[in-house]
Amino acid sequence: MRNSTRLIVGSVSVAVMGVLSGAAFADDFPLVGNYTQNVACKGDGSDQAIAKVTISPQEIISNVGVCTILDKKTNGPSISAHVECKFAGGPLIGDITFTPKPDNTIEFIDRDMTYKAVLYRCPQ
Repeated sequence: MRNSTRLIVGSVSVAVMGVLSGAAFADDFPLVGNYTQNVACKGDGSDQAIAKVTISPQEIISNVGVCTILDKKTNGPSISAHVECKFAGGPLIGDITFTPKPDNTIEFIDRDMTYKAVLYRCPQ
């Protein structure tokens, strides 16, 4: 998991909240959007590509690869996701958790707690 998580968030991170199962979850996944990792998103086109992350109900896209969300569930205010990531070095599977914070950021951490990042939602 360490390598997959670093690849997911090493250059860009990934990111998170209701009932989060079935079709209702797929249609209303609260993390859907564009983010930057560890730096506030300006959203004016000047954000560094290396910091950009896009999250949809099905996948997380960053400059290092694409991670398919295989399963997701809530745990209190957090969302846990089981992901399969496709990178140049091959596919990797792992677990990640997203936790919304009071300052409207999302804390990202892998299951093994080897990588932690903060995601900042970009303005629409």
